Amino acid sequence: MHDVILAIDQGTTGTTVLALTQDLEVIGRTNVEFRQIYPRPGWVEHDPNDIWLSTVRACQQIVAGLPYGSRVASIGITNQRETAVLWDRKLVEPACNAIVWQDRRTAPDCDRLRKQGHEKQVQKTTGLLLDPYFSGTKVSWLLKNDSTLARRVREGRVVFGTVDSWLIAKLTQGHVHATDYSNASRTLFFNLRELRWDRDLLKLFHVPYTMLPEARPNAGDFGTTKGLDFLPDGTPITGVAGDQQAALFGQACFEVGSAKSTYGTGAFVLLNTGKKPIVSKHRMLTTIAWNLAGETTYALEGSAFIAGAAVQWLRDGLGLIASAPEIEALAASVPDSGEVSFVPALTGLGAPHWRPEARGMITGISRGTTKAHLARATLEAMAFQVCDLLTAMEKDSGVRLKELKADGGAAVNNLLMQFQADILGRKVIRPRLIETTGMGAAFLAGIGAGIWRDSSAVRRAWKKDTDFVPRFSTRERRVRLERWHDAVRRV
Repeated sequence: MHDVILAIDQGTTGTTVLALTQDLEVIGRTNVEFRQIYPRPGWVEHDPNDIWLSTVRACQQIVAGLPYGSRVASIGITNQRETAVLWDRKLVEPACNAIVWQDRRTAPDCDRLRKQGHEKQVQKTTGLLLDPYFSGTKVSWLLKNDSTLARRVREGRVVFGTVDSWLIAKLTQGHVHATDYSNASRTLFFNLRELRWDRDLLKLFHVPYTMLPEARPNAGDFGTTKGLDFLPDGTPITGVAGDQQAALFGQACFEVGSAKSTYGTGAFVLLNTGKKPIVSKHRMLTTIAWNLAGETTYALEGSAFIAGAAVQWLRDGLGLIASAPEIEALAASVPDSGEVSFVPALTGLGAPHWRPEARGMITGISRGTTKAHLARATLEAMAFQVCDLLTAMEKDSGVRLKELKADGGAAVNNLLMQFQADILGRKVIRPRLIETTGMGAAFLAGIGAGIWRDSSAVRRAWKKDTDFVPRFSTRERRVRLERWHDAVRRV
């Protein structure tokens, strides 16, 4: 009998499931998309049942394709992190639509709390800033705007969790209400140092303690399956992490000062800072990377809300390309962006600016500007944003980055990866398997199940694909960065 680890990577637009052998070979991969709901401008929602059905269908496809005699030995989960899900504790059915991390409806609430002077307390306790990005104000908004929902919460009938908690509840038929430390650290409710829910912050946000999941270490017991048609009862869930922390783990970024950037819908940069949380002076986030064997590893994080989503906008909104992969050839048809800068603040600006009201801007357009220049400026914008994030992290940590590991769907774009190296002035390394998020979840599950003793298995599995070496002179780098920063100031 062959033991297999099932890694569920539940993302913003779809669910990817990987099957991994104990020899670290990927023997199955599938993705199932689900619908996005936009009730009003700036609002983004998901039906939690859509999330669950996409997970079920992806798991069914993978399990059906496993070699004869295979057994799923454990399950790992990684997920879109700040999306808030509320469900009926007994029925394990959604109480309302989930509010997605991209949603900006709570911007006025964040402004009010900031003006009242609460941000310093929030940052000191949680490592986060007051922004609609995080799930805390989303939960608060739901309870404030739906009196029936608030009553059901007070009665103990409705609970809250991030997407990992929702999947755990569905997989275990409601027997387990839990999350992991990395997802908990993205809620605005969690004390980073003491690894517990903070009652003072819960009071600030008017959220009852009783609706929260139990926070647990990343590798260990998260319950067993029950009542599923694609897995037998009793299959253990043994590893859970938020998607960006899972990617950091999957990229084998175990040394202090090692960093990765994931290029997906947004761009997410994490820098391993070791055993002590660093409070950022440059509006980066302090987050829990993972907790293994009783030891917590922390990270600095910066998020650019729009990366690959800008390419989707060129495709769907402007019709400049028919498919996302076309952008590389179009952008490569010109030597540079022709001094065009695109600041893709389509849903506000993330770190280090934190300006939810900001909107996108294109500068430097001339009579000679073509769609190729705009395509190139779009790719360059991803790299500029990542460069700004890493520069801020270096200032916070006092560590000079040697290299950057890249993953995510857009990491296959050679032009983007080369420009990232050029503008960062450091080597960029792309692994053979760019889906490091799912791999991270699988590795954590394997450690939690006792299949592997520690993270040395990750080091063995990680393989390099391509090095991108910087080519810009110091002067060219400076000129391009100045042009970009000038465009950002105008937004």
